[in-house]
Amino acid sequence: MLQSLAVAGYRSLKELVIPLSHLTVITGPNGSGKSSLYRALRLLADTARGQLVHSLAREGGLRSVLWAGPEVVSREMQLGLVPVQGTLRKKPISLKLGFASDEYTYTCDLGLPVPSNSAFFLDPIIKRECIFLGASQKTQDLLIDRKGPAIRIRNSKSQWQTPDLELGSFDSLLSEFTDPESAPAVIRLRDWIRSWRFYDHFRTDQTAPSRGVQIGTYTPVLGNDGAGLAAALQTIREIGNADLLEQCIADAFPGSQLSIDNQDARFEVQLYQPGMLRPLRSSELSDGTLRYLLLVAALLTPRPPQLMVLNEPETSLHPDLIPALARLISEYSQLQQILLVTHSQLLVQELDASRNCAVFVLEKSFGATQLVGVDPFDLPQWKWPAR
Repeated sequence: MLQSLAVAGYRSLKELVIPLSHLTVITGPNGSGKSSLYRALRLLADTARGQLVHSLAREGGLRSVLWAGPEVVSREMQLGLVPVQGTLRKKPISLKLGFASDEYTYTCDLGLPVPSNSAFFLDPIIKRECIFLGASQKTQDLLIDRKGPAIRIRNSKSQWQTPDLELGSFDSLLSEFTDPESAPAVIRLRDWIRSWRFYDHFRTDQTAPSRGVQIGTYTPVLGNDGAGLAAALQTIREIGNADLLEQCIADAFPGSQLSIDNQDARFEVQLYQPGMLRPLRSSELSDGTLRYLLLVAALLTPRPPQLMVLNEPETSLHPDLIPALARLISEYSQLQQILLVTHSQLLVQELDASRNCAVFVLEKSFGATQLVGVDPFDLPQWKWPAR
């Protein structure tokens, strides 16, 4: 389980460490940094898929996502005695991402490239990566250390070994280094991160994949775009928790029944509702009803990930559906870890009563995202490895 998430130098996340629970809810007003925190977690997941630099490029490159405020906000600036302004920089420009889990701690430090004649002069460089044993960042627990292109590994005798491999400046050791004998931690950590699942704003427009008829195959994992919804729901019925599926439908739509129409292996969602002579097909469902079914298919997956991340799942849902959604999320969090980003105060209130739920409210102070009402001394201890 993830115990904490740390980000520094990314957009409004100048320096942020958040402790995580089985169910962690992030909320706050618009512009407080919720989306930045969600994107930072996706960037961490992209390190294990070899997509970190590409993901940053889609956001405009490293220079576009770096913290844009001053390195230090002086007391005079805070009191309004002088305007907020830049000062002489003492630390290197960097974007840092990291997390601590029950088993390992991982940190990644990205910086600007050295000026050169390369056509890829805007690509960020991975300056340092570290993997520690356990949730601490003590020197004696450092297992794998990457500085620039070089890697060193601590063996079972606590001696450092240097493999005959140099990484590209844009390559993460999580995606490029494989040695099951000397560094099994890399493989274990990579597979664990790659199991994380993200769902962000399912499409529900008339051309959305979830509204069409599709050839059905076993679908234990719903796609990010909602494709294969009917097959995913049928898969839950056959190899998942069919009783809980029916319970979730009845909870949200009393008296209704879910059916999966199967014509020559072409599946389509149908919803029988009280008082209607025929079922509504997926193409006829309201945006809110379809989105709820998509969330049900995602959360009742027969193959739950180690971490499920939902970004604003309440979008398009009527307030009457929020309690049912909250119960669905709470049920899932009893089995696996979930992090949820939301604007809905009703959803926050419903989830806050759940066991193992931690709610954090974000706000900005002088442009930097902070946790509301949290004593810094109550936060996990975090120390970024020096370059």
